[in-house]
Amino acid sequence: MTTFTRYNEDNAPQTAKPLLAATKKAFGFVPNLQGYMAESPELLAGYSALWDLFGKSTLSAHEQQVVYLTNNFENNCHYCMAGHTTLAQMQKMDPAVIDALRDGFELPDPRLEALHQFAKAVVQERGFVGDAAVEQFLAAGFTRQNVLEVILGTATKLLSNYTNHIVHTPLDDFMKGNEWTKPTA
Repeated sequence: MTTFTRYNEDNAPQTAKPLLAATKKAFGFVPNLQGYMAESPELLAGYSALWDLFGKSTLSAHEQQVVYLTNNFENNCHYCMAGHTTLAQMQKMDPAVIDALRDGFELPDPRLEALHQFAKAVVQERGFVGDAAVEQFLAAGFTRQNVLEVILGTATKLLSNYTNHIVHTPLDDFMKGNEWTKPTA
């Protein structure tokens, strides 16, 4: 198994140092994911930019978490599922919605379920969701802009989920209690 280095502000490649400093300022610490991403300052910069842009989207904070948690489930990312569960709890998201997302079940809120199904289709179909799926998503009260914002959230998670799979990112302390293993059918 290839071993990757988890960098910090002191030992990171020079161009990654300001990115890790910004991450630390935003989170109060450097999460393990970003520490590993620092091996490629370009990856870390891309992830940080996409994270910030998705955070500015017209989707609410809870809707953004639905997109993120759906991607984490579909991509079987233990690290991000634990992290976004914690973030969703910090945002006071309905525990029943969080549990359903972690278990792969239908969400109790019809609007969030429509978002969940659309985000799931985007991941599973690699973007080839078809007009019917888009129309169903729009009929649930979302916009064409939201369609494209789901793609932005999916791209963000692609970078983090795939990085975690390859580098075997260990959970951060703040995720304790939210460990996750994808349920089997």
